Amino acid sequence: MPISPRTEEAYFACVRQLGEFYNKSPELVSAEEIRQYCIYLKSEKKVARQTSTQAICAIKLFWEKTLRRLWPHELELARANPQFKLPVVLSASETRRILAAVPALDHRVGLTTIYSCGLRLGEGLRLQVPDIDSERMLLHIRGGKGNQDRYVPLPERTLLLLRQQWKTHRHPTLLFPAKGHGGQGASTATEPMSHSTLQRAFRLALQASGVKKQAHIHTLRHSYATHLLEQGENLRQIQVNLGHKSPVVTVVYTHLTSLCKTQHQKRLDDFMSNL
Repeated sequence: MPISPRTEEAYFACVRQLGEFYNKSPELVSAEEIRQYCIYLKSEKKVARQTSTQAICAIKLFWEKTLRRLWPHELELARANPQFKLPVVLSASETRRILAAVPALDHRVGLTTIYSCGLRLGEGLRLQVPDIDSERMLLHIRGGKGNQDRYVPLPERTLLLLRQQWKTHRHPTLLFPAKGHGGQGASTATEPMSHSTLQRAFRLALQASGVKKQAHIHTLRHSYATHLLEQGENLRQIQVNLGHKSPVVTVVYTHLTSLCKTQHQKRLDDFMSNL
């Protein structure tokens, strides 16, 4: 499966850090040294589970694809133990409070699009004018996770906001161009807005909104899926919208919706009422 440029960059950094740790070329690092390095990451450096897993995946890919070596089975034991943690989800009112607290139009429309279409950060920022199918009310998401394309439903309100935002710069292709120094270069930008710019806008809006949850931009995507489920949308459609390959990933949102829990409790009470 092809990997995205950002993942490729992250994997390269992981392999480079392995070589720097032992002060030699990564191809000279032995399997035992890799095992000790993984133990160091977890026990001494205490990196997050996702960081440790990414390092192992990157080193394994380098070992198998670049060095053409058989990955030692014992190194699989170095993987971090899997954890099941439910993501933070915002309520509908909290989401609207945060979005309303974003002062800059391009930031607000960017975050609104990510939420209302269930997008990942990079998917939202890379949107281009031809990706909008206003007749079928769809967004064409290109090069999503796993380099997969998909279509997602486009709410009418989001389309209006995207048109309003585009009129402020009229870039021939990019919907969210980087403004450049002084904020005057949007119409001729060669790159979309940076991830850090929109992440900072979200953090500031979160603080201004008074919402106390540990939320970040990806929380908008989790909230989108949960809110759709609460509105009665079926899991299969949500899976398609999010671009999940497996329904197992999408099922996690049934743990997050209070409406599903309430309906389940009612059905349970009704069924058990004549005991």
